[in-house]
Amino acid sequence: MRAPLMPKATAVWLVENTSLTFDQIADFCGLHPLEVQAIADGEVAVQMLGLDPIANGQTTAAEIERCQADPDARLVLSASAIPPQYVRHKGPRYTPIAKRQDKPDAIFYLLRNHPELSDAQICKLVGTTKPTINAVRDRTHWNSTNIKARHPVSLGLCTLEELDQAVTRATRGKKSLADIEAEIAARAAEEEDVEA
Repeated sequence: MRAPLMPKATAVWLVENTSLTFDQIADFCGLHPLEVQAIADGEVAVQMLGLDPIANGQTTAAEIERCQADPDARLVLSASAIPPQYVRHKGPRYTPIAKRQDKPDAIFYLLRNHPELSDAQICKLVGTTKPTINAVRDRTHWNSTNIKARHPVSLGLCTLEELDQAVTRATRGKKSLADIEAEIAARAAEEEDVEA
């Protein structure tokens, strides 16, 4: 459950200005009921100013009155008080000018250490183009003498989760050499059993 901003200050205001139970205030503010009781006793948050949740739009006066009438009811955080979730857009990501010269290093690292990644996946991870990838791969890049393999996560060009997802997606359909050898051995054993 989401708690209001500045939960202790909100709890101070609710203790001072309402007749809500400690459990109701604790549930609304995300605190323990004993902590709310300590606030009411003056042991905690002694000089803290209360924060009005009605003025901040975190709840309404009608909601507080409803909960004061029924001790079993719980205060509900207003939908407008919950910040919208950050959603990453699917478009190209912006890379600061200071990090743009690091892209060939990250491409070289991915080509060397993750050959299973396709060019499209590298483009998406690093935020580059296929001609740049080909230039780094063929060593025809204008700065190829200074390119060093550096991890794209440490350069800040992608997150570790994005890199792991791309690698698992790339290796999902491919079988390892040990799996292929095991299948060949199993087929040879089946053929020997059929011939015998």
